[in-house]
Amino acid sequence: MASNKDSFGRTLFVVVGLCFICSIFVSTAAVMLRPIQIENKLLDKQKYILEAAGLTKDTDAPLTKADVLTTYNKYVVAKLIDLKTGDWVEGDADSFDADKASRDVANSFKPKNDIASVKRVANTAVVYIVNDDQGQPQTVILPIKGYGLWSTMYAFLAVEPDMNTIQSLVYYAFTGSGETPGLGGEVQNPIWMAKWHGKKLYDAQGNLAISVTKNPAVAASEHGVDALSGATLTGNGVQNSLEFWLGEEGFAHFIEKVRNGGLS
Repeated sequence: MASNKDSFGRTLFVVVGLCFICSIFVSTAAVMLRPIQIENKLLDKQKYILEAAGLTKDTDAPLTKADVLTTYNKYVVAKLIDLKTGDWVEGDADSFDADKASRDVANSFKPKNDIASVKRVANTAVVYIVNDDQGQPQTVILPIKGYGLWSTMYAFLAVEPDMNTIQSLVYYAFTGSGETPGLGGEVQNPIWMAKWHGKKLYDAQGNLAISVTKNPAVAASEHGVDALSGATLTGNGVQNSLEFWLGEEGFAHFIEKVRNGGLS
């Protein structure tokens, strides 16, 4: 009797074989594409750093990869700091992954006052120093994050070397589906972003005074920014992020050192 080539066993063998071969292709592609994905992620972050520093304002056309790399390498220096002391530490700051580092229990801590819902914070953080053509610091960029309504929101806070005057606040990434378009998603609206320019973080007594507020009088002051209409929880998330990262468990020690000449 002729063998039954359409038997269940033969069919199963073919299916398993095809799945095995496909899995090899997929795994190989994932491994080969990983360096490209990492490079593109870093490039995207560098582009937003340039935006926060105001180094993309004079370009009408989208920046090319070469534009981003050339401008970033010319003006921006990434450095690592110890959050608990504010001191510089050695390491590759450009490739530093704060989220990954925060998952290392031995090298991170759980905040006592986690108003931004960050869960854990790495002992080491990266800051970006933006220099002018003469190599003099013009901007200090602090990466911050905090929970909004639906997602963890990632931003770059750019301040002048006085560590008080805001140059910009640029939100560049969100976990999950992000904030609600037209509401919380307005944190990326250029009109709202422009309201941060020139505002002051601290009052005359050195207390953190910046406020995302619905009070028109406060919003018109040097310490206030209009809250997002219809997006109270997202606005609260922005406020909480600033209060946490500018506080004692965030960049407060580094900020104090910079004010005492730490950039010179």
